[in-house]
Amino acid sequence: MSRRLIAGLTVAAALTGSSYALAQDRADHAFLTKAIEGNLAEVAVGKLAQDKGNSDGVKNFGHQLETDHSAANQKAMSVASTLKMTPPTEPSKAQKETYQKLSKLSGAAFDREFVKDMVTDHKKDIAEYEREAKRQNDPVASYANETLPTLKTHLQTAESLSTAKTQ
Repeated sequence: MSRRLIAGLTVAAALTGSSYALAQDRADHAFLTKAIEGNLAEVAVGKLAQDKGNSDGVKNFGHQLETDHSAANQKAMSVASTLKMTPPTEPSKAQKETYQKLSKLSGAAFDREFVKDMVTDHKKDIAEYEREAKRQNDPVASYANETLPTLKTHLQTAESLSTAKTQ
């Protein structure tokens, strides 16, 4: 009887461990999918800001977004490859809608909406990356940790542009 109990507990422990690993894989894939979509969206919006921005600050920030998120995306794609996942190839539907909304604006109206969207987006991204970065010895957490300082710099830049616009 005790052998069956031990065998049953061993099987249960193995199944629990594998279901935890499966759930962790899903969480990693979900985070990376959102990260890659976000990087693709930021690159596109950064290019748009360079073309449609009214102020030098917005145009320069657009260039910074394009450069930094292109680099972040290369790292995210490398992690996705390590996890043998198929990464997304375009931004999410909501991100495409934001791009479309911004593409219809110009001048000061573009700058205002662009900066407002960048503040909101980077606050959300930082919260998600901070949650992900808390895990240890994990390539996805390492990517999140590595990317956080850049996201925080982007938020500071967007907030300073926002403050400059309202004064």
